[in-house]
Order: sequence, then structure tokens, then C-alpha cells
Amino acid sequence: MAVEDSNSLWRRYRADRDRQLRDRLILTYAPLVKFVAGRLGSGLPAHVDEGDLVSYGLLGLIGAIERYDPDRDVKFETYAIARIKGSIIDELRAMDWVPRSVRARARDIERAIGELEAHGGRVPTEEEIAAKLGVSQDELDEDLLEISRSSIAALDELWTISSTGGDQVALIDTIEDTQGPEPQAALAQTEMREALGEAIARLPEREKLVVTLYYYEELTLREIGEVLGVTESRVSQLHTKAILRLKARLGGAQTRAALERS
Repeated sequence: MAVEDSNSLWRRYRADRDRQLRDRLILTYAPLVKFVAGRLGSGLPAHVDEGDLVSYGLLGLIGAIERYDPDRDVKFETYAIARIKGSIIDELRAMDWVPRSVRARARDIERAIGELEAHGGRVPTEEEIAAKLGVSQDELDEDLLEISRSSIAALDELWTISSTGGDQVALIDTIEDTQGPEPQAALAQTEMREALGEAIARLPEREKLVVTLYYYEELTLREIGEVLGVTESRVSQLHTKAILRLKARLGGAQTRAALERS
């Protein structure tokens, strides 16, 4: 479909909300759902069916089409991908398919990283993390690999901002909020994005490279392994460790911000 035809279709749909026009837009942008489902599905256990992910993502696409305002300075593809991801992740959370023991281990590692960083004032090494947890380096690596196999790409998760009454913000979602949040909420989202950028900058170089290549260059874990000259499993470990560092650091930043405002 030509750009002019697409723009005309959007204008007509916004004018009369015709269901047939909406269905044409769904067909036009359906490949976005397949793309997002494929990327998210690559890090999930084999029993999670990609067809189910596509179904969940279609709900997000439909919602994006119904809420999108073409007059705003945001490409629909950018807007829709964030909503498709959110819809898929919401459904996966509702399924609660991640084993409780894995969630608990991830929290333990995240907590250990946060405590080490708070006390040492620097990024802790893998050896220090393992010692804090009372496990060997090999056991920590096994835990990281198991978490990576059971967890969704964490930068796509929604984080609750307690200071704004439970509002949620996607960590890498830099799209303008078309719902027009209150200034306080918008400021909180800006602060969160800035905190994320600073946290990523402070990651160890290899972990920072993995995050950059995966989320911003959109390489697969296998492709990143080829760039770094390591196995895909090792990339999964680096990715998971980077995410747990970011969650620990951002959690601490939220706590400090809340204390400063109190």
C-alpha cells in the first residue's frame, strides 16, 4: 500500500470509525504482530506456542489502531510495536508460566546485586555476586541460564511508578503518550527513562553491548554471539545478568526518589 493510500485510509477511519476500514488497517499492519511475536518467542520455553503469541499481539494491534492519532508526530509502527509487546507480555503474565522457584532466584540475584552496589559504590563482579549468594561461579551461571530461559525480555516489561499512584511505563518506550498524562506522571516517566539510560551506561562493557545490540540494533541472541565470539547460551547469561543489574539499580533509584520527595 502506498504512503498516500495509507494516509487516506487513516483519515477516513478517524472520521467515521468504519469497521471495514479498521479491518483493512489490521491486515496492513499484521506483519508487525508476527515480527514482535517472533522476537519475544525466541526467548521463551518451547511449550509457549508462537501462534498464541500472535493472537495476543493482534489484540494489542487492534487497540493501537483504535487509539492512534495520525496527527501526532509518532509513526504508527513505533506506536503499535510497543502496544503489541505489552499485550503479549500481559497475557503471558496472566498465564503465570514462569516457575516460582525461578522467580525467587531472580529476585535473590537482583537483591544481591543491589546490596553489593549500594555498599561498594561500583558494579559488582560475577565472583562477588556468587560469593554474596553463597554459590559457586558455575552455579550462578546455571541460575542465570535458567532465568534467561524462563523470562521475557525484561526491558519490555512494565514498571510501576509508585509515586504516580501506580502508573506504569515501559522502560524503553520513548513514545509520546497520546493519552496526555498529567504533568507529574509525564515527569516521572521522563525521569525513569533518564535513569534507565544512566543505568545502561554504567553496565560492564560486554553486558552493555549485549543490551545495545539486542534492543536497539535488534540482533538475535545467536547473532550477538557471533559478534562477541561466544555461544548463544553465554549471551543469554550476559543478557540476564544485565537485566538484573538494571532492575536492582532502577529499584534503588525509585526508592531514593521517593525518599527525596517525602
